[in-house]
Amino acid sequence: MLFLLCLVLIVIIIMMFLNTYPHFGKKYSKEQMGSFNTLDNYKNGKFINQIPTSMNMNFKTNLSMIRDFVKKSPNRTPKDHIPMEKIEASTLFNSNKGDTKITWFGHSALLIEIEGKNILVDPMFGNTPTPFPQFGGKRYSGGLPIEISDLPKIDAVILSHDHYDHLDYGTIKKIKQKVDRFIVPLGVGSHLESWGVSRECISEHNWWDEFRFEHLTLACTPARHFSGRSLTDRNATLWCSWVILSEKTKIYFSGDSGYAPHFKEIGEKYGPFDIAFMECGQYDARWSVIHMLPEETVKAFTDVKGEVLVPIHFGAFTLAFHDWNDPIERAVKAAKENGVKYATPKIGETINLTTGDFPSSIWWK
Repeated sequence: MLFLLCLVLIVIIIMMFLNTYPHFGKKYSKEQMGSFNTLDNYKNGKFINQIPTSMNMNFKTNLSMIRDFVKKSPNRTPKDHIPMEKIEASTLFNSNKGDTKITWFGHSALLIEIEGKNILVDPMFGNTPTPFPQFGGKRYSGGLPIEISDLPKIDAVILSHDHYDHLDYGTIKKIKQKVDRFIVPLGVGSHLESWGVSRECISEHNWWDEFRFEHLTLACTPARHFSGRSLTDRNATLWCSWVILSEKTKIYFSGDSGYAPHFKEIGEKYGPFDIAFMECGQYDARWSVIHMLPEETVKAFTDVKGEVLVPIHFGAFTLAFHDWNDPIERAVKAAKENGVKYATPKIGETINLTTGDFPSSIWWK
């Protein structure tokens, strides 16, 4: 009897922790999620992919992952801080306001300056992508190219999904007062609200929603992935890619995705794109259905009809078993073999679409 009481107490403590620890965020109530029931991509209380997507985590696969986790790999993280260009706020936000510029912050975080607007995409500015930031390693660059406190007013934050390496509690708490609008896939607004973001500042969207933001057209487009921040919210929120269109420029951001037919669908509907930011890292053959291999990144880029490829989703954290620089090495090799134009900016280095300035140094060597 005492054992049973202790077990019940432990379960209650765990559930209280899952429901109150702020980093986990908060999912909508069943009543609020009821509005999703009529959607084609929502079944049995969960969002689903366009095509069947199952990671075969059988005993053999799990055993191989434990083996790879324990095995030492000297190049899984860089030996020294990787190159990073510091950003002067006055230069970044006040010069050439008519230009379309994109600055990479590492992993999938971008600052897009377009039509006089500042847009942050997946701004994960924390040190480690976990719910317990006090533990774990530091980002490869040793810091950010600009301090969060030096960021100016942000017109919009666009999010692709709610995983820790894309949506960071600490970052949102620090930047929310600077942000006019949060533009997110369905369900993600619940996390933001629990962190103090006003409901009026959040707009949520389903796949193929197309809408105006200021002088821009945005489209929430499909991806092949999953979502969740705790043990109880797997696929409770949607994941997506994004299309950003101005009168002169077309930008595509892949979010996290396995290779799938949606890339061709997006290319046919919205392409060609002047530039496409495509995930190429944190992959493994065992979970390639949700994270493309670098060679598939180039194939997906061709499908969306991109003009210039920028490989992202690497260069900040170790979330897979490959060498830290394998993603960019393999993506560049595949791009060359397929005659694809690409850019390889350092963290903090700006791409200027208006002037055609596409950094291409081999900084990861």
